[in-house]
Amino acid sequence: MIVKKLRDKNAWSQEQLAEYSGLNVRTIQRVESGQKTSLETLKCLASVFEVDISTLTEEITVIDKETEKWKKLPWWFRANMFGVNSRRHVLMIEFMLLIFAFASWVFFPSVIATSTAFFAAYLTGWIVRYGDKNDAW
Repeated sequence: MIVKKLRDKNAWSQEQLAEYSGLNVRTIQRVESGQKTSLETLKCLASVFEVDISTLTEEITVIDKETEKWKKLPWWFRANMFGVNSRRHVLMIEFMLLIFAFASWVFFPSVIATSTAFFAAYLTGWIVRYGDKNDAW
């Protein structure tokens, strides 16, 4: 979760974050593991990190292209992520390809364009799942 990333960015231990926020360590552990949390807990954490509560509730899945883990991914995966910074961008590409494929199928029946668009959407979806499986985001 984003709380762990923010804590790591500040080089704080869970105990330090608990002390700064006035929460107990077990609460910090639950929040970082992705379990539901109360609004009061989010307010405390947002105050400590000096961010909006919405920042803490949205899951940010950004590709860090400087890590060794990224560099060990296959070249074809990294090539497909050229110019892409997050999982959300890849999902939008997949969605737009599907819209184009359906529109092509309904309004401009072309075997080549429709099948190519569906195949591209399928491959994009497959790449997203591969990235999920290999923790690329």
